[in-house]
Amino acid sequence: MGDGLSFDLDGDVVIAARSVLGGVLRHGQVAVRICEVEAYDGLTDPASHAYNGKTDRNFVMFGPAGHLYVYFTYGMHHACNVSAGPVGHGCGVLIRAGQVVSGIEVARERRGMRISDRDLARGPGRLAQSLAITRADNGADLLASDEISLTPPDQAPTKISSGPRVGITKAVDLPWRFWLTDDPYVSAFRPGTIRARSARRTASE
Repeated sequence: MGDGLSFDLDGDVVIAARSVLGGVLRHGQVAVRICEVEAYDGLTDPASHAYNGKTDRNFVMFGPAGHLYVYFTYGMHHACNVSAGPVGHGCGVLIRAGQVVSGIEVARERRGMRISDRDLARGPGRLAQSLAITRADNGADLLASDEISLTPPDQAPTKISSGPRVGITKAVDLPWRFWLTDDPYVSAFRPGTIRARSARRTASE
Protein backbone atom coordinates (compact mmCIF):
# COMPACT_ATOMS: atom_id res chain seq x y z
CA MET A 1 0.00 0.00 0.00
CA GLY A 2 2.88 2.30 -0.65
CA ASP A 3 2.99 5.27 1.72
CA GLY A 4 0.10 4.05 3.84
CA LEU A 5 -2.87 5.52 1.99
CA SER A 6 -6.19 3.87 2.75
CA PHE A 7 -9.75 4.06 1.53
CA ASP A 8 -12.47 6.06 3.26
CA LEU A 9 -15.45 3.88 2.39
CA ASP A 10 -17.73 3.75 5.40
CA GLY A 11 -18.78 7.40 5.62
CA ASP A 12 -20.07 9.85 3.01
CA VAL A 13 -20.39 8.10 -0.36
CA VAL A 14 -18.94 11.05 -2.28
CA ILE A 15 -15.80 10.93 -0.15
CA ALA A 16 -15.73 7.17 -0.63
CA ALA A 17 -15.96 7.49 -4.40
CA ARG A 18 -13.12 9.99 -4.58
CA SER A 19 -10.94 7.83 -2.33
CA VAL A 20 -11.24 4.89 -4.74
CA LEU A 21 -9.68 6.84 -7.64
CA GLY A 22 -6.17 5.66 -8.39
CA GLY A 23 -6.74 2.42 -6.52
CA VAL A 24 -6.20 -0.97 -8.14
CA LEU A 25 -8.95 -3.57 -8.59
CA ARG A 26 -7.47 -7.03 -9.15
CA HIS A 27 -9.06 -10.34 -10.05
CA GLY A 28 -6.60 -13.16 -10.55
CA GLN A 29 -3.99 -12.24 -13.16
CA VAL A 30 -5.59 -8.97 -14.27
CA ALA A 31 -5.39 -5.67 -12.40
CA VAL A 32 -6.98 -2.33 -13.31
CA ARG A 33 -5.99 1.12 -12.06
CA ILE A 34 -9.27 2.95 -11.42
CA CYS A 35 -9.60 6.34 -13.12
CA GLU A 36 -13.38 6.96 -13.13
CA VAL A 37 -16.18 6.25 -10.64
CA GLU A 38 -19.74 7.27 -9.77
CA ALA A 39 -21.33 7.66 -6.33
CA TYR A 40 -24.84 6.35 -5.54
CA ASP A 41 -26.29 7.48 -2.22
CA GLY A 42 -28.62 4.63 -1.34
CA LEU A 43 -32.08 5.42 0.01
CA THR A 44 -31.82 9.16 -0.75
CA ASP A 45 -30.75 8.78 -4.39
CA PRO A 46 -33.47 7.95 -6.96
CA ALA A 47 -30.81 6.80 -9.45
CA SER A 48 -29.54 4.15 -7.04
CA HIS A 49 -30.48 0.47 -6.99
CA ALA A 50 -31.03 0.84 -3.26
CA TYR A 51 -33.53 3.69 -3.49
CA ASN A 52 -36.58 1.43 -3.01
CA GLY A 53 -35.03 -0.61 -0.24
CA LYS A 54 -33.16 -3.84 0.31
CA THR A 55 -33.79 -6.76 -2.06
CA ASP A 56 -32.26 -10.13 -2.91
CA ARG A 57 -30.44 -8.36 -5.72
CA ASN A 58 -28.97 -5.32 -3.96
CA PHE A 59 -28.38 -6.66 -0.43
CA VAL A 60 -24.60 -6.25 -0.73
CA MET A 61 -25.06 -2.47 -0.88
CA PHE A 62 -26.68 -2.55 2.57
CA GLY A 63 -23.87 -4.52 4.19
CA PRO A 64 -20.37 -3.52 5.30
CA ALA A 65 -18.35 -1.16 3.11
CA GLY A 66 -15.70 -2.60 0.81
CA HIS A 67 -17.64 -5.50 -0.69
CA LEU A 68 -18.17 -6.17 -4.39
CA TYR A 69 -21.67 -5.60 -5.75
CA VAL A 70 -22.05 -7.01 -9.27
CA TYR A 71 -25.10 -6.63 -11.49
CA PHE A 72 -25.96 -7.59 -15.06
CA THR A 73 -27.27 -4.66 -17.07
CA TYR A 74 -29.28 -4.27 -20.26
CA GLY A 75 -28.85 -7.98 -20.96
CA MET A 76 -25.32 -7.28 -22.17
CA HIS A 77 -22.65 -6.87 -19.51
CA HIS A 78 -21.75 -6.93 -15.84
CA ALA A 79 -20.74 -3.90 -13.79
CA CYS A 80 -18.59 -3.68 -10.66
CA ASN A 81 -19.47 -1.62 -7.60
CA VAL A 82 -17.95 -1.18 -4.17
CA SER A 83 -20.35 -1.05 -1.22
CA ALA A 84 -19.89 2.14 0.77
CA GLY A 85 -21.35 4.19 3.58
CA PRO A 86 -22.65 3.01 6.96
CA VAL A 87 -24.27 -0.42 7.18
CA GLY A 88 -27.93 -0.20 6.21
CA HIS A 89 -27.66 2.91 4.03
CA GLY A 90 -27.34 1.08 0.69
CA CYS A 91 -24.58 3.24 -0.79
CA GLY A 92 -22.24 2.20 -3.56
CA VAL A 93 -19.47 3.32 -5.89
CA LEU A 94 -19.70 2.24 -9.53
CA ILE A 95 -16.29 1.56 -11.08
CA ARG A 96 -16.68 3.13 -14.52
CA ALA A 97 -13.27 2.91 -16.14
CA GLY A 98 -9.61 2.14 -15.66
CA GLN A 99 -6.29 1.14 -17.13
CA VAL A 100 -5.18 -2.48 -17.22
CA VAL A 101 -1.84 -2.44 -15.41
CA SER A 102 -1.26 -6.17 -15.04
CA GLY A 103 -2.29 -9.18 -17.12
CA ILE A 104 -2.91 -7.10 -20.24
CA GLU A 105 -2.65 -10.07 -22.62
CA VAL A 106 -5.17 -12.02 -20.56
CA ALA A 107 -7.52 -9.03 -20.63
CA ARG A 108 -7.09 -8.73 -24.40
CA GLU A 109 -7.98 -12.41 -24.87
CA ARG A 110 -11.23 -11.71 -23.03
CA ARG A 111 -12.03 -8.45 -24.79
CA GLY A 112 -10.67 -9.12 -28.29
CA MET A 113 -7.19 -9.25 -29.73
CA ARG A 114 -7.65 -6.04 -31.74
CA ILE A 115 -8.84 -3.96 -28.80
CA SER A 116 -6.47 -1.10 -27.96
CA ASP A 117 -4.86 -0.86 -24.53
CA ARG A 118 -6.94 2.27 -23.89
CA ASP A 119 -10.26 0.55 -24.56
CA LEU A 120 -9.72 -2.67 -22.60
CA ALA A 121 -11.39 -1.30 -19.45
CA ARG A 122 -12.75 2.05 -20.62
CA GLY A 123 -16.36 1.70 -19.48
CA PRO A 124 -18.02 -0.41 -16.75
CA GLY A 125 -18.90 -3.38 -18.98
CA ARG A 126 -15.46 -3.51 -20.57
CA LEU A 127 -13.82 -3.27 -17.18
CA ALA A 128 -15.82 -6.19 -15.76
CA GLN A 129 -15.12 -8.28 -18.87
CA SER A 130 -11.38 -7.59 -18.69
CA LEU A 131 -11.38 -8.68 -15.06
CA ALA A 132 -13.72 -11.65 -15.74
CA ILE A 133 -15.99 -10.49 -12.92
CA THR A 134 -19.55 -11.87 -12.95
CA ARG A 135 -22.47 -12.29 -10.56
CA ALA A 136 -20.63 -15.31 -9.17
CA ASP A 137 -18.26 -12.80 -7.54
CA ASN A 138 -21.06 -10.79 -5.93
CA GLY A 139 -20.40 -10.09 -2.25
CA ALA A 140 -16.63 -10.64 -2.29
CA ASP A 141 -14.77 -8.77 0.44
CA LEU A 142 -12.43 -6.57 -1.59
CA LEU A 143 -10.38 -5.55 1.42
CA ALA A 144 -9.71 -9.07 2.72
CA SER A 145 -9.73 -11.39 -0.30
CA ASP A 146 -6.66 -12.62 -2.14
CA GLU A 147 -8.52 -13.54 -5.34
CA ILE A 148 -10.47 -10.27 -5.78
CA SER A 149 -8.93 -7.24 -4.10
CA LEU A 150 -9.00 -3.47 -4.01
CA THR A 151 -5.83 -1.69 -2.93
CA PRO A 152 -5.25 2.05 -2.45
CA PRO A 153 -2.94 4.08 -4.71
CA ASP A 154 0.64 4.68 -3.68
CA GLN A 155 0.00 8.42 -3.86
CA ALA A 156 -3.16 10.47 -3.67
CA PRO A 157 -4.36 11.81 -7.05
CA THR A 158 -3.19 15.35 -7.71
CA LYS A 159 -6.34 16.49 -9.53
CA ILE A 160 -9.89 15.10 -9.64
CA SER A 161 -12.70 16.35 -11.89
CA SER A 162 -16.44 15.89 -11.35
CA GLY A 163 -19.61 16.06 -13.39
CA PRO A 164 -23.01 14.43 -13.97
CA ARG A 165 -23.34 10.67 -13.87
CA VAL A 166 -23.69 8.74 -17.13
CA GLY A 167 -26.87 7.36 -18.67
CA ILE A 168 -29.30 7.96 -15.80
CA THR A 169 -32.76 9.52 -16.00
CA LYS A 170 -33.14 10.63 -12.36
CA ALA A 171 -31.03 12.98 -10.24
CA VAL A 172 -29.25 13.83 -13.49
CA ASP A 173 -27.72 17.10 -12.25
CA LEU A 174 -25.79 15.73 -9.30
CA PRO A 175 -22.03 16.02 -10.03
CA TRP A 176 -21.32 12.58 -8.63
CA ARG A 177 -19.15 11.20 -11.40
CA PHE A 178 -15.47 11.61 -10.54
CA TRP A 179 -12.42 11.02 -12.68
CA LEU A 180 -8.70 11.59 -12.75
CA THR A 181 -8.35 14.83 -14.66
CA ASP A 182 -6.96 14.42 -18.21
CA ASP A 183 -6.58 10.67 -17.81
CA PRO A 184 -6.87 9.07 -21.30
CA TYR A 185 -8.61 5.98 -19.91
CA VAL A 186 -11.72 7.85 -18.74
CA SER A 187 -14.85 6.78 -20.63
CA ALA A 188 -16.84 9.02 -22.98
CA PHE A 189 -19.66 10.99 -21.33
CA ARG A 190 -23.15 10.09 -22.53
CA PRO A 191 -26.04 11.84 -20.77
CA GLY A 192 -29.13 9.83 -19.94
CA THR A 193 -32.22 9.85 -22.11
CA ILE A 194 -35.83 9.19 -21.21
CA ARG A 195 -37.03 5.93 -22.69
CA ALA A 196 -40.36 4.12 -22.80
CA ARG A 197 -41.75 3.20 -19.39
CA SER A 198 -41.28 -0.52 -19.99
CA ALA A 199 -37.59 -0.05 -20.80
CA ARG A 200 -36.51 2.53 -18.23
CA ARG A 201 -33.42 1.72 -16.22
CA THR A 202 -30.95 3.66 -14.12
CA ALA A 203 -27.30 3.64 -15.05
CA SER A 204 -26.56 1.44 -12.04
CA GLU A 205 -29.02 -1.27 -13.09
